[in-house]
Amino acid sequence: MTDEAATRHFRTLFISDTHLGAKASQAEMLIDFLRYHDAEKVYLVGDIVDGWRLKRSWNWPQSHNDVVQKLLRKARKGSTIIYIPGNHDEFLRDFTGRHFGGVEVKLNDVHETADGRRFLVMHGDEFDVVVRNARIIAYLGDWAYDAAIAINLVFNTIRRRLGFPYWSFSSWAKLKVKNAVNFIGAFEKALAEEAHRMGCDGVICGHIHHAQLAEFGDVSYVNTGDWVESCTAIAERYDGSFELIRWSEVVRTHDHKKAAAPRIVPEQAQIVRPTEAA
Repeated sequence: MTDEAATRHFRTLFISDTHLGAKASQAEMLIDFLRYHDAEKVYLVGDIVDGWRLKRSWNWPQSHNDVVQKLLRKARKGSTIIYIPGNHDEFLRDFTGRHFGGVEVKLNDVHETADGRRFLVMHGDEFDVVVRNARIIAYLGDWAYDAAIAINLVFNTIRRRLGFPYWSFSSWAKLKVKNAVNFIGAFEKALAEEAHRMGCDGVICGHIHHAQLAEFGDVSYVNTGDWVESCTAIAERYDGSFELIRWSEVVRTHDHKKAAAPRIVPEQAQIVRPTEAA
């Protein structure tokens, strides 16, 4: 199966929290995802480059560079690429309105779907009280997160040797901690309220590494997830519906390149159609 034959085409793709520069970044998984998915427009919804970790220690393997080259290649082939910086790549907020190799930097954007709905696109750290008001605590939390991810890597190395598929221990643990669950709920509600205040039908964000398609009253909440724990992305179909793609569930191991191209299985249970958003 060739790349061209296997590629799924969408109107828009939304990707966030790839954390290139961090050792835990699943760059190779992302490269495969980009190989089999294409779109007229691609939103990079923040924390694509992890400036926080690069300041502490430089880590930029070839696979991270390949992700950048893959995105630039899509831009050269006609895709519109919009980069909305997050807190980990906040240095790019100083370049708002600039274009780099066909990639435009914006603080946020309003995306209109094929069926005419308007979605506020932003990273979401603006509504994280810890990030905004207690930067030291945010950095401490980032170090704790690194530790959890390190445990996750060891855990999945053992699972892979035993023949089990990838599973995010850190993501599971996060959803078992009451405070974390409460924070996620408050974050989702705050973003939905901001979208409503802006006169939009919904919001598309990242930041909290928890992919989600949900409804808050008449406002749609869409979170792209991440490429450290869950390896997820959001795709807009040509009818304006959204699809949550869990690539880690499609690709069983990092060695899947040795086998035939994977069968793409959309998460049918989590597709938001225009009629459901009304």
